[in-house]
Amino acid sequence: MKHAHFIEMRVFSKEIDDEGAILNKISDIFPLDLEKEKISIGKQSAEVFDNKKINILKVSIKKDRHIGNFLDRMFSRLTKDQKELLLKQIESRLDNDLNFFFRLDKEKLMDGEYWITDSGNCFHFKISVAAYPHKREVAKKIIEDLLIHKE
Repeated sequence: MKHAHFIEMRVFSKEIDDEGAILNKISDIFPLDLEKEKISIGKQSAEVFDNKKINILKVSIKKDRHIGNFLDRMFSRLTKDQKELLLKQIESRLDNDLNFFFRLDKEKLMDGEYWITDSGNCFHFKISVAAYPHKREVAKKIIEDLLIHKE
């Protein structure tokens, strides 16, 4: 069953961050050989407050096999409480285009802990839910099934 059309991940790498470690964590999050699968990690530079620079690292996957592997790994690594939190917040995390959004705490994720956050220092995820028909209730059911059945 197709669960998503695409998945995007975005993270900011500040000057003080170890970008190599962030790149390694990205490879851990996506359970496939990014280079072999010809999936690039996009990198864009931006200037923020006080002339400080950040890099915006982005990965997008579109193949069903990649999406399935990602969803299996991601939702199996969340605790039961974290999944329940996402389920409770499903209305606010699902937009009108049926994109499901969540963030993982960057510091905790770098230490191997998958923890939902609302802070800005995070890995941002966007899942374009493959709902047929294209209705909010169908998309919610798909997300609920993913969260409940990925143990």
